[in-house]
Amino acid sequence: MSDDERTAAELAAGSRMDRVNGLIRSSDYQALAEFRHTLRRFLAFSEAAARNSGLTPQQHQAILAIKGHGDGGMSIGDLADKLLVRHHSAGELVDRLVKADLVIRQESADDRRRVVLVLTPQAEVVLEGLSTVHLDELRKTKPLLLALLNALP
Repeated sequence: MSDDERTAAELAAGSRMDRVNGLIRSSDYQALAEFRHTLRRFLAFSEAAARNSGLTPQQHQAILAIKGHGDGGMSIGDLADKLLVRHHSAGELVDRLVKADLVIRQESADDRRRVVLVLTPQAEVVLEGLSTVHLDELRKTKPLLLALLNALP
């Protein structure tokens, strides 16, 4: 058991023991802080991995959202919703993705008035590499995340 996992297990045990009548105790704050730190550490890893692959973190997030959307294609509005940005910001990001040969705009097969976003083969290759290292990192972090989730109220 790593030091992080041991800390999370101790927080989980302490959190359950000292929580009385729904009050937030010191161990609850510790568990929340450690959980947030672990998430931030993963995000920092993700941002660095994207940059090392020649993408900005937002470009990585966008092509992952498009790929994860599945068949039928994703509209710019759908992408804006997934990225939690305004439609025009998503449109500008898509313009940059098109210019970088990562995304193409395509007429929807279901509705010719609708434009959907499709990844290029280049984006597929970059995304596969990034996804592989992200899944490896999540597998390493999984025991700690589970312990921290169990420590939360």
